[in-house]
Amino acid sequence: MSQPGKTNASRRILLIEDDLDLCSLMRDYLAQHRFQTEAAHDGARGLACALEGDFDLVLLDVMLPVLDGFEVLRQFRKRAATPVIMLTARTAHADRITGLDIGADDYLPKPFDPEELLARIRAVLRRSGAAESFSTEVEAGGVTLNLSTRVACYYGEVLELTSLEFDLLELLVSAAGRAISRDEITGALYQRKASPYDRSLDVHISHLRKKLERGDRTPIQTVRGVGYQFAGGEVER
Repeated sequence: MSQPGKTNASRRILLIEDDLDLCSLMRDYLAQHRFQTEAAHDGARGLACALEGDFDLVLLDVMLPVLDGFEVLRQFRKRAATPVIMLTARTAHADRITGLDIGADDYLPKPFDPEELLARIRAVLRRSGAAESFSTEVEAGGVTLNLSTRVACYYGEVLELTSLEFDLLELLVSAAGRAISRDEITGALYQRKASPYDRSLDVHISHLRKKLERGDRTPIQTVRGVGYQFAGGEVER
């Protein structure tokens, strides 16, 4: 059953994955969508964390050191019913069937699109009864973003945004009042670290600022040495 008063921001996901770079990218992306993520990098530690922690969902890699993901899932299912999505580069049909037979709620082959992962997380949470209804709007500082229709408004006026501009604005508005590093932004948008020679992010920020200008003011501020901040007050979601 869903827990009264539990918000999207308090949804806790355990990521059991030995690829540290992938862990970092997934944590940044899921944080953008207001999930708290903790990580364990081998099967034994992951099993212990899953059993000890109060998680809403587990993302479990198959190919892990110490204990593989199938054994982690077998042991975990003896004691817990927390939803589990398995992640693996092993795409054999038999592996998928094995994972589902021993208790996985879903099975996602690598490489995967982050948006597909997010959709599967939400679907599994809905099926398990662990999710509240997910809000389709993000709002702060006069900006309202409808995540279902991908329509953006600024004080009631519809903004003409590219797909990437919408994603960038969602990231900034969702973190309103907090400075976001260039690495965090490029990790969420491009699934890579920022390059000191790549000015594409600055170009997109410049375009967004022009679309949000009111007189000589814009809610997107540069935080020197860090990145950018949407100075629109508290986020509502």
